Amino acid sequence: MALPFFYKEDIDLTTTQVVLDEDTSKHIVQVLRMKTGEKLQLTNGKGNLFTAEIKDDNRKKCVVTIINKSEIKNPKPKITIAISLVKNNTRLEWFLEKATEIGVTEIIPLICERTEKTAFKFDRMKSILVSAMLQSQQAWLPVLHEPVKFVTLVNQAKQEQKFIAHCEDENNKVSLTSKLILSEAEGLNPSTYPERSRRAKLILIGPEGDFTTTEIEVALKNNFTPVALGETRLRTETAGIVAATLLCISTT
Repeated sequence: MALPFFYKEDIDLTTTQVVLDEDTSKHIVQVLRMKTGEKLQLTNGKGNLFTAEIKDDNRKKCVVTIINKSEIKNPKPKITIAISLVKNNTRLEWFLEKATEIGVTEIIPLICERTEKTAFKFDRMKSILVSAMLQSQQAWLPVLHEPVKFVTLVNQAKQEQKFIAHCEDENNKVSLTSKLILSEAEGLNPSTYPERSRRAKLILIGPEGDFTTTEIEVALKNNFTPVALGETRLRTETAGIVAATLLCISTT
């Protein structure tokens, strides 16, 4: 049976003993009814996994001793989803949870010209990422940024593959899937696919009213490839999940 799994941001491979915060302590002692001598696992969300033994089952300040340490390499390339804020926080929270479970490595909230709501509760949103990471038994927590203006991000983006998903009718817009799958028809050696699949990728997902024509033009001038995510028009958070799934699958 898997050991209970918890998050502690400020531990590293030099840590030998940890005093857990009150919320975590209460969950361990009161909810799970764990006692001194029992074992659990901790992660700092940076690829480090720790097996620990309870030394003091205090429900407010549970103390554990680290008995085993390991580093979990992140085999996935960097997948960044830059997604517009939406009016309904519940929908954004759903996206954050599912994107974490899927394996996205970085999430950037976007403020676009048609973004209707710019308020962003960072601590609340990060807590959702942590819960999803623990639930899915991962040791890597996605990097969450404070909201960034569209133009700022587009001008500064350094990823090797950059995409913008929009709803405007354009003949040069391609399926995200076909853009990622290499073939001899593209004049590329199929054997180079594993190398290309590891490249850092960024996709822009717009607000409920889509990106403006000006925003799309700015992205194209900065070497973003326009892509389609299917035949139907998707809500912002749904588009984010479709993009995350396609990008993550393409790297496996």
